[in-house]
Amino acid sequence: MTIIETFSAFAQQPGPGARSSEVIYHAKRAVIDWYAALLPGAVVAPCTLLERACADDLDRGDARLALGRPATARTAALINGTAAHTVEVDDIYKHAIYHPGAPTIAAALAAAQQRRASGAAFLHAVVIGYEISTRIGAALGRTHYRYWHNTGTVGTFGAAAAAAALFQLDAARFAHSLATSATFAAGLQQAFRMDSMSKPLHSGRAAEAGLLAAMAAEAGVTGSLDVIDGEAGLGRAMSDGPDWQAAAATLGRDFHITQITFKNHACCGHTFAAIDGAQALQRAHGFSVDDIAAVRIGTYRPALDVAGNPDPRTAAEARFSVPFVVASALIHGSVRLAAFSAERLADPAIRALMSRIELSVDGELDAAFPGQRAARVTVRLRDGRELTHLQPNRKGDPEEPLSDADLDDKFVELVEPVLGPARTRTLLRQLWALDSAVSLP
Repeated sequence: MTIIETFSAFAQQPGPGARSSEVIYHAKRAVIDWYAALLPGAVVAPCTLLERACADDLDRGDARLALGRPATARTAALINGTAAHTVEVDDIYKHAIYHPGAPTIAAALAAAQQRRASGAAFLHAVVIGYEISTRIGAALGRTHYRYWHNTGTVGTFGAAAAAAALFQLDAARFAHSLATSATFAAGLQQAFRMDSMSKPLHSGRAAEAGLLAAMAAEAGVTGSLDVIDGEAGLGRAMSDGPDWQAAAATLGRDFHITQITFKNHACCGHTFAAIDGAQALQRAHGFSVDDIAAVRIGTYRPALDVAGNPDPRTAAEARFSVPFVVASALIHGSVRLAAFSAERLADPAIRALMSRIELSVDGELDAAFPGQRAARVTVRLRDGRELTHLQPNRKGDPEEPLSDADLDDKFVELVEPVLGPARTRTLLRQLWALDSAVSLP
């Protein structure tokens, strides 16, 4: 069988583990985290601009945008998928260098609303989308990530698989959903190496494209079943000839949705180990910002390629600047949405500390990427002391997970400014009870 047929066979018979209490619990955590990212992203650009651009597909249709506005399913997937990736607080599967929730759950929700599916059916579709897409992303690996934005490329498969599961497509049509989504997959890293709105659009477009692929397959549209592992397929065109059989080896036994990173900072995940390491040193030694003579940060190369901006001037650039977010964390104690206000971007204290931060590639830590996201932080104080801390993981990684209470706090912090206290608490209760819900909130 081709790898597409292998994935399709899994989706038809994923085994009892896919509906186990543990897997469904982790699926609910993923959905709660997705909504925490969705709501603050829905009320800012580019989503507010997309609503203007897609006006013909709004105020009609069976799906809904984040705040309840009716939309066609494809447009809901596009806008909600964009919203969930806009403020950079959405989840990560680190081995695939990929944000699975933003595109996968956006497509699953649009499909579930269109078909009036139950909460349990929606959660199962999310599981299927995560399991298939994370394996594709991990197989494509670091070579793929050199040029491609995995959330745009790999996310298309997560969206297609989730939608196809909700549509209850048979093995043939499910396979054609994945085959068509392979040739829809896109999203260039260069699109966000300077200030732009392209990065969240990659997620939205992946959600829409995957949903369209599943809708087309349901209607009878076919794709090339060897488009991933063929001689001129996605694996060779976008990577270095991955081992697809190894990618599928643990299907049905090892559920990746239980191994997701939930963000603890509102910025690029490549900056997190540096933030956590700097804060760990500050907590341990009690120094103030005025005590700092210099900061050296050694980490893996892609972190600096993607987030090494030494002089960010916009919020989008600052989210991808290790010097900015580390300085902000040391001065203000956290890197939340307020860190990217106009006042913080121009803060002289942050700028002064940034000038004393030096970045470099640490060969040992680079060799461990993507399975480990680490940073070595050294702070030299004005009194001559030199303090070093190795941050092996990020808070929020499976090795140092956010608790349910942490996740609830994150949800309330991000959603309450949009929905207000009462609606926020109601939505959170509904999401924790999704597996027994007849309809979606």
